[in-house]
Amino acid sequence: MSTLLDQVPSVLNLGLSAFGDAIRSTGGEALDLDWRPPMEGDAALGKALARLVNNPVVESANAEAFSRYLNSQPVLEGVSTAGAVIEGLGDRTILHSGPPITWERMAAPVKGAVVGAILYEGWADDPAYAEALAASGEIDYAPCHHYNAVGPMAGMISPSMPVWVVRDKANDMKTYSNLNEGLGKVLRYGAYSPDVIDRLRWMGDTLGPVMAAALEQSEPMELKPLMAQALHMGDEVHNRNVAASALFLKRILPGALRSGLPNEKIAEAAEFIASNDLFYLNISMAACKAMLQAAHNVPNSSMVTVMARNGVEFGIRVSGLGDQWFTAEVKPADGLFFPGYSQADAAPDLGDSAITETAGLGGFAMAAAPAIVRFVGGTPADALAATAEMAHITLGKNTAFTLPSLDFAGTPAGIDIRRVVDNNLAPIINTGIAHKEAGVGQIGAGITRAPMACFIAATAALAGEVGG
Repeated sequence: MSTLLDQVPSVLNLGLSAFGDAIRSTGGEALDLDWRPPMEGDAALGKALARLVNNPVVESANAEAFSRYLNSQPVLEGVSTAGAVIEGLGDRTILHSGPPITWERMAAPVKGAVVGAILYEGWADDPAYAEALAASGEIDYAPCHHYNAVGPMAGMISPSMPVWVVRDKANDMKTYSNLNEGLGKVLRYGAYSPDVIDRLRWMGDTLGPVMAAALEQSEPMELKPLMAQALHMGDEVHNRNVAASALFLKRILPGALRSGLPNEKIAEAAEFIASNDLFYLNISMAACKAMLQAAHNVPNSSMVTVMARNGVEFGIRVSGLGDQWFTAEVKPADGLFFPGYSQADAAPDLGDSAITETAGLGGFAMAAAPAIVRFVGGTPADALAATAEMAHITLGKNTAFTLPSLDFAGTPAGIDIRRVVDNNLAPIINTGIAHKEAGVGQIGAGITRAPMACFIAATAALAGEVGG
């Protein structure tokens, strides 16, 4: 004891920083740890969490859900119109990103995208009438996720729009996503000017048919190997899809050339894809949706199968809790802004593209994409740290998606609501930042965190399902 008292104290401080200041003021060393009790210190919720940790019923369920996720084999099967392939999609239904929301509560970019979808469908011939129709109750709104679909940012899918059709060979289940419009003023950011609608119609008349014809000329395209190769080439297949888009173009062109379509149409489609480094994003999202849908609805599992935002709320779904949404208010992302814009211009975070993080990609795979930090902020070391940090809240690693900078370790995957709340560590998400007004478009990109309240509520609900 006397030897201990003679030494300079070196302390890990779990309390207020002032406690550490007292040690430091006397010449000692103190490291302040940012620790808070799980479940926001609520004793009853803490007991609910304790019932789930090391619970053999939950562990067995998670092993099953994670295995289904790993064994999923998404392939790109074709392109069709949404109304023709999405089962149950009504003639006047518009799908949006994130959890359910009514027209009255929608964020401005989502409202703008709804107006654009109505104009595209020809249900109205001018924006004023389209907005009145949108508010009239004659249009049905539903989350993309309710139809096994996903859409970036506003997430718009209406019956006549072309969609990617992805099939999970392991489960014979299909998922869908719209086609990426490129950058600038686009529907997914709430723009609906004539040039936006003209581009959408060109996508329906030319791009979609060229992609469909090209895919008909070959076997369904295996998506996990393509994404794995893109990770080795510097993508994280969320905010950075440079390699994935190039690989996709390389693989789709031979089928397009064999399709018999006019060369001019094929050239238009190829030029459009080549000019859009984000083109593969929507395919990546549909593939991730397929992998996670395979893991959904495993009773008692605490694995997250959906993270999505609608510009007002952030929502999650959990495998063992069926189709319930657990939501919390969503905030604008922190990040880097294009010249002339700042945080004051930013809309709250929105989009289904967090399905990539939910599947162990995007922010969870930042270690593969050091160049992404120049776009979202930070350093290459931060990218490595983000991936390492996410290993603390996941069920395992996906060895189909390996990371060269981490000795080819698999990406951390299978977000576990128990581990999120026990570690007070929310999932990280790479995201684009939309302007708060409809139609302005993307104004930056950054990194955000899912709100902890979603995971706390889901953990409490699962504890009630699992029992004592």
